[in-house]
Amino acid sequence: MIGRTHWTLASTLSLVAAPFVVLGIASFAATLWISWQLDGGAAAVNEAGRMRMQVKHWALAVALRDEAELATVVADFERGLDVLRTGDPERPLALPADATIAAHVAAVAAGARAFRERWGALHGSDTDGLLAQSVAFTAEIDALVDAIERHVARWTALLHLLQITMMALAVIGGAVLLVTGYLFILDPVGRFKQATTRIAAGDFGARVHGVTTDELGSLAECFNGMAAHLQSLYRDLEARVADKTSQLEEKHERLEALYAVTALASDATTLTELAHGFAQRVARVARADGVAVRWVDEDSDEYVLLATEGLPQTMAQREQCVHAGRCFCGTHAPTPAVRVIAVRDVEPPGTKHCAVAGYASIVSLPIRLHERRLGEVDLFYHAHVTPTPAERSLLEALTAHLAAAMENLRLAGLEREAAVTQERAFIARELHDSIAQVLAFIKLQVGLMRDAVAAGDLPQARKVLHEIDTGVRECYGDVRELLVHFRTRPQGADIEPALRTTLRKFEHQSGLAAHLALNGHGLPLAPDVQIQVLHIVQEALSNVRKHAHAESVRLIVERTPAWRFEVRDDGVGFAVAAQAGEDHVGLRIMHERAEKIGATLEIDSAPGRGTAIVLTLPRETVPVSEARLAASAGAGR
Repeated sequence: MIGRTHWTLASTLSLVAAPFVVLGIASFAATLWISWQLDGGAAAVNEAGRMRMQVKHWALAVALRDEAELATVVADFERGLDVLRTGDPERPLALPADATIAAHVAAVAAGARAFRERWGALHGSDTDGLLAQSVAFTAEIDALVDAIERHVARWTALLHLLQITMMALAVIGGAVLLVTGYLFILDPVGRFKQATTRIAAGDFGARVHGVTTDELGSLAECFNGMAAHLQSLYRDLEARVADKTSQLEEKHERLEALYAVTALASDATTLTELAHGFAQRVARVARADGVAVRWVDEDSDEYVLLATEGLPQTMAQREQCVHAGRCFCGTHAPTPAVRVIAVRDVEPPGTKHCAVAGYASIVSLPIRLHERRLGEVDLFYHAHVTPTPAERSLLEALTAHLAAAMENLRLAGLEREAAVTQERAFIARELHDSIAQVLAFIKLQVGLMRDAVAAGDLPQARKVLHEIDTGVRECYGDVRELLVHFRTRPQGADIEPALRTTLRKFEHQSGLAAHLALNGHGLPLAPDVQIQVLHIVQEALSNVRKHAHAESVRLIVERTPAWRFEVRDDGVGFAVAAQAGEDHVGLRIMHERAEKIGATLEIDSAPGRGTAIVLTLPRETVPVSEARLAASAGAGR
């Protein structure tokens, strides 16, 4: 098939304008040539007219017999005749190429020769007939002028015709160019504008037709292709929007599920609460018909049911404890990945609970943390279900959050257990070092009382009874003091209220005056540090009550550059070396508590000048977390 020839826009415009350009150039050239001819003819007419005047001067010089003037006139006339015959390009001057004009020029030249032969000199010249011959010669020159003027008139008429022709060409050329511009430029551009307006209004079926040549034709093809592409895109736009909306909703659901499980992991306080909350949330996310959350006992290799959601009651009761290997729900998978189990195909004999309940498939999610098995999450479906890669990733992420939350609960339980055990150890030590010793002393005194009563020794019995009464009072005081100390706890980030409460209870118990002095400003102490500081201060005050025989006590707290607590009394004092050698119980307890928080305990005392117990905390233990600082700042406001 022979392809059609497509003219470019430049070629089309050039082809249309070329004839007019050629005709215009030819007309301009002809007009220029005619103008030159008219200029030459006009100069020739002037020169001939000047020769006619010279003939008159010649005749006058002859009549007046002026030889000098006659010679000048004859010479000037000869030069004018030569110029008229040969022309002068500088003026310009040229005779028209015409036979009649050439004949008249020859006649003038012949007349000039005859006139010169007869009237060229005054000697012997006959002046008779001068007027007649001058008139005849002038008539020949006038005939030449008339011939040149007629020829110039014809050229002038031709020049006017050419000018009219050029005007007609200009008008016709302008009209042709306007029509061509409209057909090949303005009309296609108008079609483009109409098509773009329709597309802007939503009509993607708009096309540009009738433009098949030049560059605008190529542009029309590109425009139509673009419009067709937009139309196809618009047809699929709703489907794509619906698909994207579905994807966004799915991602939103996943984020909500992750957020819900994260919030549950941070808020749950017990393993049962965590398991029930996770079962409810994962059932909604995975659209499962039933969910079972199991914890594995690694010692007995049994899976214990923690929580269920949507499972039949009978099935939940029968699967409270599943031994590993007896059911595919409690099988140690070789790889820690999501398993899809077809119940009717692979469920072993003897464990038909899933089939009886009507479940067709199970999705098993292992709960693992650092290669350690914590349990398993089983999702039950009445239909055959195969999770997509995205769903597998989401379920694995949720299970990982559950594993981390279970581990956090275990660690928190261990921490609480360790704290309780440590506190019990401190209580037991204090009971043993204070109350137990007093009770042992009372028991010994009771034996002595029994012996004195048996021997009838009344004075000894009264003495032993006084010792027993003193021991009971001291034991009672120790018990009350321990109860007071155990009830005093720091409140918030500031230890000052707890210190004031401790001093107020000490005043009430001992009757001594107690003063608190706080100096400087410092970062708040962590709760565990506050508890140890309070116990050390309480132990120091207890020693003042028991042994110092003081009248007042001062508690001085320095908070800059490091925390420093000083308990100073005005009592009897004691020899520090002697007390340390005896391994005094109270002092030993205070040293142990100070070592626990990395602090230093110094004792400054001497007989007769009171006692000062100084506790200094290291600077690196003072800062607390930013969250605690923020809490303390909010409480301060």
